[in-house]
Amino acid sequence: MAGTDDRLSNCVMVLSVLTGLSLGVGTASAQETIVPIQLSFSDPGARSMGFGGAFVALADDATAALANPSGLVQLARPEVSIEARNWSYSTPYTNRGRVENLPSGVGIDSTAGLVSSRSKYDVDGLSFVSIAYPIGNWSVAVFKHEYADIEFAGETQGLFGGGSSCCQTRIWDQRSTSDLDISSYGLSVAYRVNDKLSIGATAVHYDSSLVATTNEFLWDDDTIQSFFEESSYLPERSVRQQALWVDDDEWTFSGGFLWTPSPTWRIGGVYRQSLDTTLSVEATAGPASDFGVPPGTTIFEATGIPLEFPDIWGLGFAYRSADERLTISFQWDRVNYSNIPRSMGLDDATIDDADELHLGAEYVFLDSTPVFAARLGMWLDPDHQMRSTVDEPFVRALQPAGHDELHFTAGVGVAMDRFQVDVAFDYSDLVKTASLSAIYNF
Repeated sequence: MAGTDDRLSNCVMVLSVLTGLSLGVGTASAQETIVPIQLSFSDPGARSMGFGGAFVALADDATAALANPSGLVQLARPEVSIEARNWSYSTPYTNRGRVENLPSGVGIDSTAGLVSSRSKYDVDGLSFVSIAYPIGNWSVAVFKHEYADIEFAGETQGLFGGGSSCCQTRIWDQRSTSDLDISSYGLSVAYRVNDKLSIGATAVHYDSSLVATTNEFLWDDDTIQSFFEESSYLPERSVRQQALWVDDDEWTFSGGFLWTPSPTWRIGGVYRQSLDTTLSVEATAGPASDFGVPPGTTIFEATGIPLEFPDIWGLGFAYRSADERLTISFQWDRVNYSNIPRSMGLDDATIDDADELHLGAEYVFLDSTPVFAARLGMWLDPDHQMRSTVDEPFVRALQPAGHDELHFTAGVGVAMDRFQVDVAFDYSDLVKTASLSAIYNF
């Protein structure tokens, strides 16, 4: 009656969700395990956030070490930058409902279509620290960046298919958790070619850690009544436990340029090499399973599964008025999310590459003491969620297409002779971020 297949697939699914990633272990043809994880590619610094992330053509403080290293040559004095952020994640996932046909109207099989829920997680901490030092036509910088610190917890509770009046099917209910932590450490070097052109490069070392677990359950007993009731996730009804983990470190490189064709215009570009890592996965039989082995026995394991994160290409244009009060900046980022399924050799799911569009403006009140600046911005994060390309309705229900996400940003800054403080907020439906950063020149 459950309509599930006890065979275990030999692939690992890696799914991208909005400004982040989703990791899942592929299971039987009618049963997929999904553990969503969001991952942000935003540049550091509250000033950059206030501009809506359109910073590659400005890059005029120590956060340029990551945003666009070529901008470091604009610093006249050594500079220290520090940033603290608060992230509020709301990660959607499919929770219950009907994957096909109308509901039977029995018990919890009463919802037409799918119902999603959200896993909510808040985290705050020191997100970026850098020290930049100009030496003639050269500048060097070192930095530490908190790339991701995200947790997820979710569960499915009654996904039904089959006919409306008979032959209903229900996949195993799932409880999933994940904990992702990625930190990076970098060294940047920039060189002023002439008064209008500078170039820069960055070497980044990533330390990545991920632990994701999923436990699949049958409903509470083998009766028809229990089949249409909510699951209590009883330990003795566990079908299978799965674990996926990453514990790796990797070096990557990036480079950028900054061109000032006129006093009022700037053009900047950057390329960031993707992080390559490997996954390990293990599945063990539960007491309610029929895999032909005792409970707790490993029924599938694999190590060294390749995973390539997206490469990022960015190009930006900035205009600054002759009186230096008004700055308008635009940035286009090409994020190669298709690296993920390509690196893993997946042919039953796909991710579209995404074109992020960033726009921001700043007005500086130069007559005030200290100098005060106000910023507004917005940016578009197109749908880049991995979606299933197979016809199996349960798989498609757990791997649906996403939607575009529009972010709105606002920020203010106060600058003195050697000290600057900036505050910014980035608001969207799924992720809300607050940033406080400070810069000190010495």
